[in-house]
Amino acid sequence: MYWEKYSYSKIKSKVFEALSLNTNYRTENILGIPGTFLDADIFYDDAAFLKDAPFLSTLIANPNHIGVHTFGDEHEDFFKGTQQLEKELIKICAEEIFAAEPDSYDGYVASGGTEANIEALWIYRNYFINEFKAKQNEIAVVYSGDTHYSIPKALDLLNINGIELNVDQITRKIIIKDFEQKVERALNERYKYFIININMSTTMFGSVDDIDTITSFLNLLHINYKLHVDGAYGGFIYPFTCCAKNSFTFKNKNISSFSIDGHKMLQAPYGTGIFLIRKNYLKYVCTNEAGYVKGKDFTLCGSRSGANAVCVWMILRIHGSEGWRVKMHGLIDRTTFICDKLDEWGIYYFRNPDLNIVTISSEFISSSLAKKYHLVPDSHHNPEWFKIVVMPHVRQGIIDDFLIELKNEQKQIKK
Repeated sequence: MYWEKYSYSKIKSKVFEALSLNTNYRTENILGIPGTFLDADIFYDDAAFLKDAPFLSTLIANPNHIGVHTFGDEHEDFFKGTQQLEKELIKICAEEIFAAEPDSYDGYVASGGTEANIEALWIYRNYFINEFKAKQNEIAVVYSGDTHYSIPKALDLLNINGIELNVDQITRKIIIKDFEQKVERALNERYKYFIININMSTTMFGSVDDIDTITSFLNLLHINYKLHVDGAYGGFIYPFTCCAKNSFTFKNKNISSFSIDGHKMLQAPYGTGIFLIRKNYLKYVCTNEAGYVKGKDFTLCGSRSGANAVCVWMILRIHGSEGWRVKMHGLIDRTTFICDKLDEWGIYYFRNPDLNIVTISSEFISSSLAKKYHLVPDSHHNPEWFKIVVMPHVRQGIIDDFLIELKNEQKQIKK
């Protein structure tokens, strides 16, 4: 897992070089593109600071990265310079973080993990329909009860059925017996094809699904399935902090796709989800009606901001792989500090040791204290858990203040 760290000067040079290769709305004879630079009455392109602001310059230039630039030979060439930076970003994510072989994958910068998850299920639904003449009511999506709401949303949009698995309330692991029984029951009913959603960090708890046990059972029964990993939260931290053997890579033949978000751990602007999938699957969602788009469109969103892709590329390059590993371990250390205190005080919580989420049982914290520190409940109506996420803005001083107040609450309870 290695990609080179660039100096800010080199990053700036590469971004401006990429912009120079794009079609320029201000200097070229452009009559046919239904787009332009950002509104000049609000966004000034001649501001002096822009010469040192590659992301803002890209934002104002407003490149459209419609389509998927890792797929096929034809692409819209109006914005080929910044598209090349997106291709390099996808290469870093696929090959360096998730150990894919060169040229064995496709990917693009989506609007977020929700879109990337829906894209995966859309592809696999169409794969089963096209390759096996499957009926939609023969396809089932299998996912845990802690899974992100984007999966039920996808079921509704794609008109396919779901099988929700129970999780252990203490370990937050999928109850394997429940998984086996529900899959066997589904096979005895009408289901023949399965889409498996595996979490590489759930949103509320940071729990990681046991991918090896689940796939071993599926393979033992020779079940026809495709497996998607929802790494929207964990994708940019778990591979760098995982202490045990990491099965969440493209070296795992059971995995077909990943979703990861840049606008969580990477501190990129919202709208920077990333979708990665093995080669030869995007064709199942080709929108042939998009004849005016060179190379066609394989994405859910269609037009998308090239500036967001450039921003994520910049962030990964300013840190390099080793710098990023150090940064993520710093978050883990601060999270562990919180957990050590909770252990000392006998406060019940859940935490995956490789992630920066601590979820405290509502029995041990008042709603007023949770509200003061903006802890997120699992339900706003009747919360059973409150979540702490140790992000870069969560400094040690904030943690200390919270822990002092939490300890004082515990003293009052004991009295």
